[in-house]
Amino acid sequence: MRRETLAQIARRLDLGEFLRLGGGELKSGGGRRASILADALEAVIGAVYLDAGFDSCARTLRRLYGAMIADATLEAAAKDPKTRLQEYLQARRLPLPVYHLKATEGGAHQQWFIVECETSALPGTWQGRGGSRRAAEQAAAELVLTRLGA
Repeated sequence: MRRETLAQIARRLDLGEFLRLGGGELKSGGGRRASILADALEAVIGAVYLDAGFDSCARTLRRLYGAMIADATLEAAAKDPKTRLQEYLQARRLPLPVYHLKATEGGAHQQWFIVECETSALPGTWQGRGGSRRAAEQAAAELVLTRLGA
């Protein structure tokens, strides 16, 4: 299961409010951190499986993921923004985008990355921000795609 999706579901359930965390984690907002929320939800899913069995776990997963599955499209699930931007540019015989890491913010436990995307299809650069370099690149690519109307 993807960390981002698990964390999103955990936030929807306010799971962070029920976690027992150490003092340092509490002070640094650990109950809101994607990695902790994702791990906690994964543990809950595992506990449901061990406690109630496969069928009960499958029902729980359908409830947790139901709205996301209903809203998902095959194309959106298959291609991330960087891939879609690359394909858009290649179809128009334009050079591929270039990504530059501009900054890293925050402590080792909760870093944020700022990445700029540059493409000949648009003037200027477009900044994305995310909890990983990859997430920041995806966010920047999404901004470019939106600006291009793609």
